[in-house]
Amino acid sequence: MLLGDVVDTSTTVAATRSRKAKVAAIAELLARASPDERELVTAYLAGTLRQRRTGVGWRSLSSLPDPADRATLSVTDVDTALEHLAGLAGPGSQSARQDAVQALFAAATAPEQTWLRGAISGGVRQGALDAVVQEAVAAAADVPLAAVRRAAMLAGSTTAAVHAAFEGGAAALAEIGLDVGRAVQPMLASSAPTVAEALAKLGDRPGGVAVDAKLDGIRIQVHRDGETVAVFTRSLDDITERLPEVVEVARALPADRFVLDGEVLAFGPDGRPRPFQETASRTAQAAGVVVTPHFFDLLHLDGHDLLDAPGTDRSAALEQLVPQAHRVARVVTADAAEAEAFAAEVLAAGHEGVVVKDLAAPYAAGRRGAAWVKVKPVHTLDLVVLAVEWGSGRRQGTLSNIHLGARDPARPGEFVMIGKTFKGMTDQMLAWQTERFTELALDPSTVGDHYVVPVRPEQVVEIAFDGVQRSSRYPGGAALRFARVVRYRDDKRAEDADTIAEVLRLRG
Repeated sequence: MLLGDVVDTSTTVAATRSRKAKVAAIAELLARASPDERELVTAYLAGTLRQRRTGVGWRSLSSLPDPADRATLSVTDVDTALEHLAGLAGPGSQSARQDAVQALFAAATAPEQTWLRGAISGGVRQGALDAVVQEAVAAAADVPLAAVRRAAMLAGSTTAAVHAAFEGGAAALAEIGLDVGRAVQPMLASSAPTVAEALAKLGDRPGGVAVDAKLDGIRIQVHRDGETVAVFTRSLDDITERLPEVVEVARALPADRFVLDGEVLAFGPDGRPRPFQETASRTAQAAGVVVTPHFFDLLHLDGHDLLDAPGTDRSAALEQLVPQAHRVARVVTADAAEAEAFAAEVLAAGHEGVVVKDLAAPYAAGRRGAAWVKVKPVHTLDLVVLAVEWGSGRRQGTLSNIHLGARDPARPGEFVMIGKTFKGMTDQMLAWQTERFTELALDPSTVGDHYVVPVRPEQVVEIAFDGVQRSSRYPGGAALRFARVVRYRDDKRAEDADTIAEVLRLRG
């Protein structure tokens, strides 16, 4: 199958708001793909690559050769080229990578170049989320959607379930089960701004709900099979070798086979959590601050899968297996006031918030359903836009990612950069800010010539974020976590923006 076929379908999907039409377009293409292409086509239709990393940055994609006149690249040609790029390392690899990028893009048509650039940079925004692709797989293979969803979550991805769906149907999908040692997609939580609203989402629960502390760490999934222990991240990366202390805890538990879900994080001498980036850097390497695992769910225990068991049963089994020192703090209550008080204690202890859980619900791996509802305080700052980057994928041709600055009161008119964001922007906002920042560009005549466009520091933007962490990347020594645009503040001047001191106060 040609890459052009995938790109055409991607374009069709991006052009419609109809979920039914998206599913139909994807299903039609999957039905045409050969058996050895289906997994690859499935990944590409979701805007992802088989390679987790290619080593190709935006600089390599900023100057591309003229496009080909006609489509000749197959999906397997592209995969082979990307696999070659991913394997380049050592002396001379930078030059070899640039040559390989040029060769790949020279063989691509203009629409294919746009799609490839978006896929490599993570910028394909066509509205075909994994859930939509799963519906298309079910339609094309004529199998129940529930069977595809369950197989995908247990196999770790929709791509991994495609072959079974087409070649063996529902029976083959049903054979894909929880396999100790193979990561499954984690259950996710929806959001609510307050504990009261989270409780309202779950509705009346006579037996009460569980309210878990939400730790500001790295989500981990720990598998043990005898003496073999594997530790996976939320994105299913294997980080076992980096976390020997987690392996030690797992081997000390009184069972031979289990799968645990939890968080790992670093604590200071006072028992309070260390900044998130310390935990993040520790999970990226095998040395550094000591981290401690805390678990909140149990998916398998000594030959018994617990995915379909209610939360009460999983919780009871977890308490029997894991000592309190390695369990996430929890209160089970039907009293809203008690839930609110517990949430206040968790926040006072330096944690991120709480997760309110329906104890009657099964573990819905890979789903963001209503059974778990997270509650985190939301902070906002009024900041100034210092520069803006051209978008890619669906945002091609618009000024998208904005550079954020806080006011420096020691230097009137000066601002300190504390991060970037492209989140929270509607199509209408993108169109507005493209026009606005073109007007504010320091050199309007060169706006289209550079990836980053510096602008006059005049536009104030309200930014919501989950926290502030230490950062050596930005001049202010701080960076915003999960920053997103709330609105542009035309009612405020740059001199009314929040100061770097206010940002650092939130960092602690």
